[in-house]
Amino acid sequence: MSEMSLTAARTHLAEAVDAARMQHDPVWLTKHGKRLAAVIDAEDLDRLLQAAEDLDDLRSAQAARVERTAGAEPIPWDEVKADLGLL
Repeated sequence: MSEMSLTAARTHLAEAVDAARMQHDPVWLTKHGKRLAAVIDAEDLDRLLQAAEDLDDLRSAQAARVERTAGAEPIPWDEVKADLGLL
């Protein structure tokens, strides 16, 4: 991963964007040596967000399995729809 100061990014933003897109590696924007933000390829970000959502779904499914194994009764579908105002 490369780094660029905010000051440099003001004059070289196009180069930071090109580097992130071409190398598929974030360019960290720094101030006083501390990372503040990153320039990342849009498609890479989409993949990361989708992976995070998938991971959250897997964790929710695992939690539901554990809850079910512990003896919790499933909530009837009609009750779920009513709670969500879908009836």
